[in-house]
Amino acid sequence: MLKVGLTGGIGAGKSEVSRLLVGYGAVLIDADRIAREVVEPGTPGLAAVVDAFGAGILTADGTLDRPKLGSIVFSDADRLAALNAIVHPLVGARSAELERAAGPDSVVVHDVPLLTENGLAPLYDLVVVVDASPGTQLDRLVRLRGMTEPEARARMAAQATREQRRAVADLIIDNDGPLENLEPQVRKVWSELTGRAAAAG
Repeated sequence: MLKVGLTGGIGAGKSEVSRLLVGYGAVLIDADRIAREVVEPGTPGLAAVVDAFGAGILTADGTLDRPKLGSIVFSDADRLAALNAIVHPLVGARSAELERAAGPDSVVVHDVPLLTENGLAPLYDLVVVVDASPGTQLDRLVRLRGMTEPEARARMAAQATREQRRAVADLIIDNDGPLENLEPQVRKVWSELTGRAAAAG
């Protein structure tokens, strides 16, 4: 099994890279998706978040109000750290469970947005960074995700810098350009990953 950490700044296009890798045969473990699962209604995770942040972060039907929670934590480093201390261990445990379920010859891609910030690079056989310039990120967040420019800048500022992400990368995928430039790069990375998996096996 080859364990790959995949990361990139918000708006860099990591989700598209994940989708392409799955198409080639990767087993994807998506930390964001798991982070949503572990705070679904009725979970110990949601109970812990409510204990820490109050019932005001719930919607009328008892689910987590993500925009409200985001507005609290993304402008306050201490509150963000408190949230991460609850969610990250739960995500780690579930990720390990999914990894154990993958076959021994699998290329397991862990999609981890905060890999750099949380010093997780040593957990993986190699790290792939999806890279885009801050200007490209900002444009995508405002144009495609409907954020205001201050919201987008705050989200970007809460993450590692481009230089910090590139420093932990074994392989870098440049996603500053149009979508058609992305697939050939991802295909090349997949070839590299399967080659390494075969050599390790």
